[in-house]
Amino acid sequence: MSRRRRVRHKIEVKDPRYDSVLVAKFVNTVMGAGKKSLAERIVYAAIERANDGSDNVDPLEILTRSVENSKPRVEVKSRRVGGATYQVPLEVTGSRQESLAIRWLVNFARARRGTPMHVALSNEIRDAASNSGSAVRRRDEMHKMAQANRAFAHFRW
Repeated sequence: MSRRRRVRHKIEVKDPRYDSVLVAKFVNTVMGAGKKSLAERIVYAAIERANDGSDNVDPLEILTRSVENSKPRVEVKSRRVGGATYQVPLEVTGSRQESLAIRWLVNFARARRGTPMHVALSNEIRDAASNSGSAVRRRDEMHKMAQANRAFAHFRW
């Protein structure tokens, strides 16, 4: 029997302005200490700023493209076989792909010191949408590590 408990999936709530689950997840990731209204202001300002200068009709197009470009397809997990620990490449589920991409975008925006959060987040979103930036680089590093350890793929279960 598994030692872990079953994962309880939450009902996906949509955000009020854009009627999007993705934006609601962004708001919840940005939110700290329960300050949801502040997180909403930051995310909405970042989306508006990321769309400035582009002729997109849909304001969420650049956000969805940045998340799609940041999603990892494979990751490595440690497996202990005998006395050795192997980095085994595993495919990533869709919900984990999305949550990792959002988390990376927000964390790399937070790491940009000296700029307001909405500016840093919009720059990170714009960079990821154009297939550059820190979140895309993190995804590429993860893919390289999985590719390097593909010899241990037979240890997955």
